[in-house]
Amino acid sequence: MARYDNGIPADSLESVTWVKSRHSGPTGNCVELAALENGEVAMRNSRDPQGPALVYTRAEIVAFLNGAREGEFDSLIA
Repeated sequence: MARYDNGIPADSLESVTWVKSRHSGPTGNCVELAALENGEVAMRNSRDPQGPALVYTRAEIVAFLNGAREGEFDSLIA
């Protein structure tokens, strides 16, 4: 099974499907996520699709999403 490092060029992940929020605007102000074959999740900035992708474990993504749902990061955008 493949091992992916943080900062991997996003365009080297050719076989993945990038997904972005329906809340994203048309000007590329979004983060995109992709499931990797080893169960991890890659994240990239849609304004730089060839740029670096950060890779997280499934548990890290679950913890982040749960925190976002519960408003733990709301102070960052207030």
